[in-house]
Amino acid sequence: MEVFGKCSNPNYHGHNYVLETWLEGPVDPTTGFVIDLKILKDLVRDLVIEKFDHRNLNLDCEEFAVLKPSAENISVVIYNLLRPHLDAKYGLMIRLWETENNVVEYNGK
Repeated sequence: MEVFGKCSNPNYHGHNYVLETWLEGPVDPTTGFVIDLKILKDLVRDLVIEKFDHRNLNLDCEEFAVLKPSAENISVVIYNLLRPHLDAKYGLMIRLWETENNVVEYNGK
């Protein structure tokens, strides 16, 4: 209770997160895109949403077997899942909203 307050339930507690992925890079002169957003959407769906949505992160996800699923740690995990699938020319930032007032940003640093 001292550290986690009302979130210190023996059977955990849940959140409905909002995930934003930000890419930065050169605009392709042929397509006018930095990246085809369908490519990014598919990566997020396949690597993040399918893995974590409607799961108990503490019990169902190997990434959090020994890592507390704080918004900060979740953001780092998501970044590390996506980064290898994106060309190095792209800057990547993860923004994860836990509540309307609590948001975490992570860009690999």
